[in-house]
Order: sequence, then structure tokens, then C-alpha cells
Amino acid sequence: DGAVIADLHGMAEVADKGIVSKTIVENEHHKLVHFTFASGQELSEHTASVPAVIQVLAGHGTVVVAGVAHEATPGKLFYLPAETRHAVQASDDLVILLTLFRT
Repeated sequence: DGAVIADLHGMAEVADKGIVSKTIVENEHHKLVHFTFASGQELSEHTASVPAVIQVLAGHGTVVVAGVAHEATPGKLFYLPAETRHAVQASDDLVILLTLFRT
């Protein structure tokens, strides 16, 4: 049936001074990627060609959207239209779920 069940908290795997990414779902319409950032790590500013959602699952950091910094704490959700400049910075170990909506 194509259903995927994932333990998002159980997937968190902090690499020493690194970023761990695990693709959960990838098909013609969606890509879901689980990221764990070690404290101090970041994804520099970039864009995605499709709309995206960043959901903060654990930890603390900053999500910069179009040059504006926003606190990233558990429960926060960021919707990014296609081509929106954004960056992610981890103040502590940070766990996020990225969903890309392919058109």
C-alpha cells in the first residue's frame, strides 16, 4: 500500500561535529528527510526548487528564512515556498524533519 511508518525520535543519531540525514520517503511527489545536527553545525543559506516544510522535532537552533532569523524549538514548523532562501543552525543538538513537495 506504500505506507511508511517511522519512529522519528528513535532515528535521531548525532554524529560527532556533523550532520546525519536519513531519507524516509522518496517518490515522484514527496521527499521526507530526517536530519540530526550536532551542536554548532549548520546548513548554509540555499534555496529549494520546490516548496518545503521544516518541522523541529528536538533540540534548539535557528532557522533563517529570507534573511530573518527565527528560533527553532520543538513543535515549530516553517513553510517555505519554492526558491525561498533559508539556512539552519544548531545551537544544541537539533533534530528536524524536512518535507519537499515535488510538483
